[in-house]
Amino acid sequence: MTDNIPVSLNVHIDPLSHGQSAGSSILGDVAFALGATEPALRLLLSILAGYPLALLHRYSLYGKSPILQHILFILSGLSVGYFNYGWEVVHSMASVVVVYAVLLTIGGTVLSVAIVFIFSMSYLLTGYYLTGTETYDIKWSMAQCVLTLRLIGLAFDVYDGTKSADSLSDDQKKTALAKVPTFFEVAGHTFFPSSFLVGPQFPMRRYQDFVAGVLRDQDNETLPSCLLTGFMRGGLGFIYLGIFQVGISYCPDSYLLTPEFNMLPFVKRCLVLGFWAKITLYKYIACWLISEGVCICSGLTYNGKTMEGQSRWDGCANVKLRVYEGATKFGHFIASFNTNTNHWVAQYIYKRLKFMGNRYISQAAALVFLAVWHGLHSGYYMCFLMEFLVMKLEKDLEPLLERNGTVIELLKHPLVATVVWMALKLYTFVFMGWCLAPFALLSFSRWWQVYRSVYFIGFIVFLLWPLYYPIVKKLLTPKSLQKAKEN
Repeated sequence: MTDNIPVSLNVHIDPLSHGQSAGSSILGDVAFALGATEPALRLLLSILAGYPLALLHRYSLYGKSPILQHILFILSGLSVGYFNYGWEVVHSMASVVVVYAVLLTIGGTVLSVAIVFIFSMSYLLTGYYLTGTETYDIKWSMAQCVLTLRLIGLAFDVYDGTKSADSLSDDQKKTALAKVPTFFEVAGHTFFPSSFLVGPQFPMRRYQDFVAGVLRDQDNETLPSCLLTGFMRGGLGFIYLGIFQVGISYCPDSYLLTPEFNMLPFVKRCLVLGFWAKITLYKYIACWLISEGVCICSGLTYNGKTMEGQSRWDGCANVKLRVYEGATKFGHFIASFNTNTNHWVAQYIYKRLKFMGNRYISQAAALVFLAVWHGLHSGYYMCFLMEFLVMKLEKDLEPLLERNGTVIELLKHPLVATVVWMALKLYTFVFMGWCLAPFALLSFSRWWQVYRSVYFIGFIVFLLWPLYYPIVKKLLTPKSLQKAKEN
């Protein structure tokens, strides 16, 4: 993904929450003992149920009757939906029926795309309005946000299938559909049990190939050799989940709003905010890894082979751990975090706004879409505004440094390179806390209190960047280039 493509640092799920009272059921009591809510525990159990379901499919239906596979996925997906939301799972069913009816009657047209887009987003926002509170809620609207992207993407893919191949981009050629899928295909794709509740996103074409049994590493093998990879990925998710559970017990969201936090020295407040953000993001990573492990075990994620001939099972990967953990700029976070949603937004929103002729307008529009898609809380909009401002600073600053030969030579010195690396790690550590606070705390009064406690340091650095950019540019531009411009 190129640097000028906007992507999201967040996803609308909250796998584990804290500070809850004991429940009125066995699950509620277990959740309380674990320091989570009953809805959070139900969500985790639903994701884990994907592993035996993947094994059941693998050893009974893989590569066999497509209709039986669709039925298995539909029934199991609706079952986990009912387990989490009761009869409110009917909202997801209604959305699938309406969108399929639109595509069946209108086909792949601009009108069908517009209708599906407006209907899906309106349904989602209505759900947010009816179910939202001042905290994260694991309700039917959470699965609806995953479903919304899937159905909008389906409408675009059917529309792309009516165009000539020459007019399509490489990404569109991989996802375009020559005809409207059957109802069973649409429902099976939507309710695929390992991705229905929290993702990952994947196109209909991948689902169709999976059901057809072609996503495997050897043509002469009856089953893909992916189980070990899938269980290892899921196990890694549990390691991240354990780290999150321990870390958040020392620094929960509520601590940022206490007088004790405000009494800390300023530098320590910034470091604690960074630590909180690091731990908070681990819950998303854990959820994605566990869910991805299910997709790998099913064989859905086959992505060709490496140069060495090894099978790749990263077709639904939602986080690049090495890039994320080694990040020294926010561009690294964006390239490695929530990559499926990022790719979806790039393909279906950002790149389709090319006609506007301004990448900053396209980027801003894509980020506004992401904010609206996440919900109605002010924190989402501030979070994505900060993403825009942070990336603007980095994109402006990097070319200045790359054109300065003195800086490049200086950075080659091992000691200087080490010091700069440590400074950049500190930069990403602290300001990730600043950017994540609105997203996690949601309401204006809460995240504004945190911003005030660190003296609005993020606004000073990023919001005021256009004011001191000319000074930085003059200092970093080599004298030879300055003279050339003057002449």
